[in-house]
Amino acid sequence: MYSNFSSLRKRLGILRQHIYQKYISITFALAVSNYTNADISFFFNFHPSPYGGGNQFLKGLWREFSIRGFKLENNRISPTTKACLFNSHNFYHEKLRKLYRSDCRMVHRVDGPLSVYRGKDDLTDQKIWEINREIANSTVFQSQYSLQKHSELGMDFNDPCIIPNAADPTIFHSIDRIPFDSGRKIRLLSVSWSNNPNKGGKIYKWLEDNLNWDRFEYTHIGRTCAPLERAKVIKPIPSKKLAEILRQQDIYINASKYEACSNSLIEALSCGLPVLYINSGSHPEIVKEAGLSFESENELLDILDKIVYNYEYHQSRISLPTLLETADKYLHVMGLASN
Repeated sequence: MYSNFSSLRKRLGILRQHIYQKYISITFALAVSNYTNADISFFFNFHPSPYGGGNQFLKGLWREFSIRGFKLENNRISPTTKACLFNSHNFYHEKLRKLYRSDCRMVHRVDGPLSVYRGKDDLTDQKIWEINREIANSTVFQSQYSLQKHSELGMDFNDPCIIPNAADPTIFHSIDRIPFDSGRKIRLLSVSWSNNPNKGGKIYKWLEDNLNWDRFEYTHIGRTCAPLERAKVIKPIPSKKLAEILRQQDIYINASKYEACSNSLIEALSCGLPVLYINSGSHPEIVKEAGLSFESENELLDILDKIVYNYEYHQSRISLPTLLETADKYLHVMGLASN
């Protein structure tokens, strides 16, 4: 009885949201847009932290544009709006179609392919490609991996370019981080906001079961598909608290597969952590010489030892685009001068 009521309430909630989006939200946005002015529109449903890498990156990009004096708006397009950045599929497509103007440059930020990352094809990639072909002037991929993988699926996007993500330097930085000391227990950290099996949960569990606990400490922040029993597990936390913890760790472990451009990886590197990562997705593009890759669990511990032995070298090779540089590239694609 209770489950039937709960299911009915969930369906009513979805119906209510659909009605709001289709009738109220679009009507309100069309009316308001006639009386507002902006330079850049972000078409994306922002969420409070902690909530996914794209959400965190776009918040940082919004902040950087705002500092430069651009007038910004969210999920509407005003008569003065010169460029609209719409993200993947995280917005109401019909609303964007209604507000679309041919004299507003439309830039589509794409990740995935989601079908590869999620392990199933629910046609989301197809929907992303279709709206891109319909209204996008340019497409921003976050890595060469993502661009190439879409091409292999037969999806060619409008005027593609590659702009990697960048971390917010006011939050993720290496100032006051702990110095490395091989004489104490070495601190390992992994992060995942999802229990998707491709996020590496089974590998983190293998690491927990096979780690030399007299030599290492291991902390995991977030969720996994395989419960950890000995590692210190911390529930998802806001970005500022995450950055504080990152600066107290030594090596970041990333076992997530098929990532277009892992924000958690970039945040860890920004806080000064060399990385042990699975050779998948865009990880090699991001890490370069600031860490080492593994193919399977069997070689993980040996490669971890190599990073420990050459710690200072790998840490010194951390090289990432800054948020300022990334913002400049987005503005160039938008056809706007950097303020």
